[in-house]
Amino acid sequence: MDNRKACIVQRDRTVLLECGHATFEEAREQLVCYAELVKSPSSFHTYRITPLSLWNAASSGWSSIMVKDSLQSLSRWDVPSDLLQDVHELISRYGKLTLYCNPNIAHQLILRTSDQGLMDEIFQRAGMLNHGMQRISATEISLNVAKRGLLKQELTRIGYPVLDLAGYDDGQALSLSWKSEGHTDAKALLHMRDYQNAAVKAFEGSPGSGGSGVVVLPCGSGKTVIGIAIMAKLQCETLILTSNTTSVRQWIDELNSKTTLNSSEVGEYSGQKKEVKPVTVATYQILTHRKNKASEFEHMKLFNERRWGLIIYDEVHLLPAPVFRATAEIQATRRLGLTATLIREDGCEQDVFSLVGPKRYDMPWRQLEAEGWIAKVDCIEIRVPMPVELKNEYHCAEGKHKFRIAAENPAKLSVIQRILQRHSQLGILVIGQYLDQLEHIASSIHAPLITGKMPQHERTTLYDSFRKGEITILVVSKVANFAVDLPEATVAIEVSGSFGSRQEEAQRLGRILRPKLKSTDNKAYFYTLVSKDSKEEDFAIRRQLFLIEQGYEYAIQSLPDIEYIPIHDGIIDEFTEGGQLLL
Repeated sequence: MDNRKACIVQRDRTVLLECGHATFEEAREQLVCYAELVKSPSSFHTYRITPLSLWNAASSGWSSIMVKDSLQSLSRWDVPSDLLQDVHELISRYGKLTLYCNPNIAHQLILRTSDQGLMDEIFQRAGMLNHGMQRISATEISLNVAKRGLLKQELTRIGYPVLDLAGYDDGQALSLSWKSEGHTDAKALLHMRDYQNAAVKAFEGSPGSGGSGVVVLPCGSGKTVIGIAIMAKLQCETLILTSNTTSVRQWIDELNSKTTLNSSEVGEYSGQKKEVKPVTVATYQILTHRKNKASEFEHMKLFNERRWGLIIYDEVHLLPAPVFRATAEIQATRRLGLTATLIREDGCEQDVFSLVGPKRYDMPWRQLEAEGWIAKVDCIEIRVPMPVELKNEYHCAEGKHKFRIAAENPAKLSVIQRILQRHSQLGILVIGQYLDQLEHIASSIHAPLITGKMPQHERTTLYDSFRKGEITILVVSKVANFAVDLPEATVAIEVSGSFGSRQEEAQRLGRILRPKLKSTDNKAYFYTLVSKDSKEEDFAIRRQLFLIEQGYEYAIQSLPDIEYIPIHDGIIDEFTEGGQLLL
């Protein structure tokens, strides 16, 4: 045993990382490249090495030897030989199957491998036969180009990801470039950061292998700029899909301010407008809209409206199932996914990998923070006691209702008010899940509330007022989880959330990550309010996993029992101990 090393590597592909060890940070930075954090108690963090985590590592340049060397350099005991063999076997599967265009027959592809036994296994599977494949040699199968996506999806599911070298259609040409520095609009001045240039190059890849995949970077790091830079490299008509109308307008503003495209070349395709132009920005919601469950998705035709040379999936972790199906049919079009996290709560990360593409580039959040590209964030979890009456109701409730009672704990209001006092000069977002709770909070603190019911133009007006400093507090529902550009948001108070969603926690933290240009310390604050001794505590531990994996630490403040002081609306007035306000 070597106690100078921080990890215990186990045969079941789990790795235990000692939190208090002197080499914790160094070990964590290596593990996140090829393993996924699954538990984060105070003494040891638990990582799991999975096929997908290894294939994403392989797509980013990690070989099996590099992973083995890393594990051996981190492990106190000898790494189990069976595990090392598993790592070698799984990484070797990436690229074992390759897909090419058939040079002799139009609209036909060839799936090729050097392993005849593997080809025998694939060809014998009933699911494969349904794709209309034909065996043309001991190590080759032919198939129609229309089956390209479905084949890749199926083979990834059975454990053999395909290296797709079949190439792409160039699409309709479109001339665009960055606006020159002589342009009068200051926002048009562009200086690509080193990591943004690296992400563009990683997406391009080596000849024949680039052109599809996912760039993983935190909110506020300039993923939109990376998308535009790739558009400028490819010089083709582009379809951009994103999470909401606010994000659509932000993309359009960025394209208009930073590129030579004119307004006649950029269209919005949303619930309000249906413009199809050389660059079209649409929402996932409009693509999946239909009159009823039996109807067709009438707007899915947008994928074929023009000869797109590139499709950008912003917030790719939100990709709905119908868009996955459409993506399977357009594998000849280059595809770029942009996201802060590859985590999907529905477990469909493999479908992103097979249909949009593997992870091409990521960069540790804390490294971006250290270089000043995103704000430094203090994360604080405050455990708020429930009043006696509510606690009794909580213990008598069942299932999801129990969670909601805890989430809507009215005692959280006093904590919110105290946080507002502490950060009275900063831009503050209060973010939650339940509308009744948010309406009461907004009314109590005299702040505007933004929900999905609010018309888009009203949301835009409030966001603009917040940016200008005319409003310093916004209460927001889930509509603000994604793609809201609010650089002056410095404090986020999370009052309730979607059970244990790691994805949501990362997105909410992302609302305050943009650099604080007016601040000397470039600092932000993320508070999450959790009802003490309730299911909320358990879900909070899961929600925080992804951010802990990125190197963030949550300071836990557990408030003592409260003196219950009823006021006219029955809400707890304050937390007191010896007459002093806590927090």
